[in-house]
Amino acid sequence: MSQIVYLNEKFLPIEQAFVPVLDRGFIFGDGIYEVIPVYSHRPFRLDEHLVRLQHSLDSVRIDNPYDNEEWSRLIRELIARNEPEDQYVYLHITRGVAKRDHAFPKDAAPTVFMMSNPLVIAPRELFESGVAAISAIDNRWDRCDIKAISLLPNVLLRQLAIDAGATETVMFRDGTLTEGSASNIFAVENGVILAPPKDNHMLPGITYDLVLELAVANGIPVEVGKFDQARIRQANELWLTSSTKEVLAITTLDGQPIASGKPGPMFWRMHALYQDYKARVMRAPE
Repeated sequence: MSQIVYLNEKFLPIEQAFVPVLDRGFIFGDGIYEVIPVYSHRPFRLDEHLVRLQHSLDSVRIDNPYDNEEWSRLIRELIARNEPEDQYVYLHITRGVAKRDHAFPKDAAPTVFMMSNPLVIAPRELFESGVAAISAIDNRWDRCDIKAISLLPNVLLRQLAIDAGATETVMFRDGTLTEGSASNIFAVENGVILAPPKDNHMLPGITYDLVLELAVANGIPVEVGKFDQARIRQANELWLTSSTKEVLAITTLDGQPIASGKPGPMFWRMHALYQDYKARVMRAPE
């Protein structure tokens, strides 16, 4: 079965989907995106994703082409038109097609593209071993809270990790933790989860929110604030979270072990809480 995508009010095979070369997403990276996990054909925390979508659109001054009800209908139809039980929906909106000029065009209609791909969860072995990460200075712009398609700084930072044989790059700005190149980052110190604040230097992750919600609901203390490199490197545990990776333990940073160099007890507790949430909320019979 061919992969079915959505492009400008049409569902069609991906091989038939084309965008004009003068689309501002291609010319300027002028657009925003969302990534929505899907479990058992159900979109994960769709309302929260649509709130973040609206924030990004408002921040770059692109009119939202659909209301939430229509977004929900289109996303669910795309999911239904693709086979896997577990998927992730990639949603991409640009300012549209116009002659090349930095100024906003007055009459361009937004380009709307969505595709769905199989969602592959990390194998049990990776949860048991954890992953390696490196660190780098966060040299991105000051509006990291916008989920913008112009991701070249993140791409370069992520490639640093790949070149080093690692999974992720943990970033520090002015000496304090911000996030990963494609994830949010948490630390654990003496049984307390440490989380950087949701400000303009961090993408407000939907999984980030769920981790904090699960912690609070289960009596796990949380501290949100600015944490310097020394404190992060000396933490008992370090995690990364994202829509497609869920929660993974980082067991080495720049080649040095985090505490014992193995996923810690707080990670395993959060992993269990996260899987329980998926079973109760995402996979329960409707």
